[in-house]
Amino acid sequence: MSDFDKNPNPATVEVVRNAFISGAEQMRRNLYRSSFSPVIYEMKDCSVGIYDAEGALLGQAPGLPFFLGSLGGTIRNIIATKSSKIFKADDIWIVNDSAICGSHLNDITVFAPIFVEKNLRGFAGAKAHCNDVGAKDPGYVGDTTDIFQEGLRIGPTKIVNAGKIDNQIMDLIALNSRFPTAIVGDLMAEFTACRTGVECFRTIVDRFGWEQVSMSIDEIFRQAEELDRKSVMLIPDGDYSAEGSLDNDGVTEDPINVKVKVRIKKDQMEIDLSGSSPQSIGSVNSGLVQTRSALEQAYKFLVNPSIAVSGGNFRNLKTTVPKGTCFNPKDTAPCLHYGPHLMLAMDLVIKALSKVVPDRAAAGHVGDSWNVTLVGENKNGLFLSGESLVGGWGAYDGGNGESALIHSAAGDFKNFPVETQEQRYPFRILKYGLRDGSGGNGRWKGGMGIIKEYEVLVECKLQLWFERVGTPSWGLFGGSDGEPPDVSVTIPGQKPKKIFKVNAMTVPAGTKILVKTGGGGGWGIPK
Repeated sequence: MSDFDKNPNPATVEVVRNAFISGAEQMRRNLYRSSFSPVIYEMKDCSVGIYDAEGALLGQAPGLPFFLGSLGGTIRNIIATKSSKIFKADDIWIVNDSAICGSHLNDITVFAPIFVEKNLRGFAGAKAHCNDVGAKDPGYVGDTTDIFQEGLRIGPTKIVNAGKIDNQIMDLIALNSRFPTAIVGDLMAEFTACRTGVECFRTIVDRFGWEQVSMSIDEIFRQAEELDRKSVMLIPDGDYSAEGSLDNDGVTEDPINVKVKVRIKKDQMEIDLSGSSPQSIGSVNSGLVQTRSALEQAYKFLVNPSIAVSGGNFRNLKTTVPKGTCFNPKDTAPCLHYGPHLMLAMDLVIKALSKVVPDRAAAGHVGDSWNVTLVGENKNGLFLSGESLVGGWGAYDGGNGESALIHSAAGDFKNFPVETQEQRYPFRILKYGLRDGSGGNGRWKGGMGIIKEYEVLVECKLQLWFERVGTPSWGLFGGSDGEPPDVSVTIPGQKPKKIFKVNAMTVPAGTKILVKTGGGGGWGIPK
């Protein structure tokens, strides 16, 4: 073989790179098309990816960045603890355990090993939110104190054996959900997505041969690592810190403190969470895999954000996450609200480095993916409407912050169309629009939050989770903070009550819930 044959053709490298991304796009479309629940096909609370045999990313489609990083991390976690010898062709595995996946039990990971000529060459994975996995209350429970209150805990389990679904396992999962038809349908959609990824992977290898594909993957990873290191080299060496707090964990009134230190040394970055609050009594905890995923995303905001992510990224990123903190808790810790402290940590990384790379940094974003959940019964039986709301993003050097977007951790997450809500569930949307003046002032203004008012038409249970009331989105370089969220609940015949967190609160027909989400911080002194 000539030296030319031993090196990948640059054109082949680009075709392979984009073929894996295209394959992930096909996975995503098939997941949307075949899912049963609006949280997937409307709101897109899911992600997919294609990985190599070690769990390194080859191609991803737009989705939840939270999920994308943790998908590969979950696969690598399982390989490290159980070895890759357990995987066979045409199998599909399932797992949701917070200790392994890092997120809450509702986020179910499904992945399929990919064999080419009897050799394990990669994995196709999907992760999607399921509305109910048997927690102590239906919906987005706000007051859990251990993992066992949060639903069915599934360790790494082979659910499809040699192409045949294990119906005993499927029946067990369905039996532990209040919406058995929906959870089975959504899992089948994840299976379909994974099978699509397997076929796409094999098609790429069939076209170019494994040797050329393997060399192309190595080159893709090399390029990504080189670009990352060059980008970090442009940041001055030093230690940079920022800190903030969440209001509470939903059970106690104690704030949750998040401390971030970013160390830059030549082409290396370290993100250190030492000094952050210990494991929460409530469910504001995240497993290490999910924490690492969030910190990788914060890194990517500042380091070559316009370049596609691959397994070559983050090789020069070290994360320090002490055991026993809310970012690395015990295996039995409640993790249902694993997002708020991670979202804060991500924004604090940007704030810390804004001092030395102001042109890369934005002011504070929306503080949380605020949740409104309504559970009850109508003529069709039990219903559950769960919704994450949008707010304002922080301004930056050269532009105003965007209005009415989900927190950056949720990426491609969509809003819940009013028409779909009113058609499927017994409530009306009385108001829906931008919250004027909610963005922070500055040379560049923060984005606006929204105003949304619900009227429930039947008695139901209300769950609310709104964070960062006390620590709204901060301004930078003389810009002012954005407005914090504001929520009021009006029961017929009673005065409005401000409520930010509540679990399974019974509200009668006619109750109105008025939500005002927060705005983003401003950037720079106003002209």
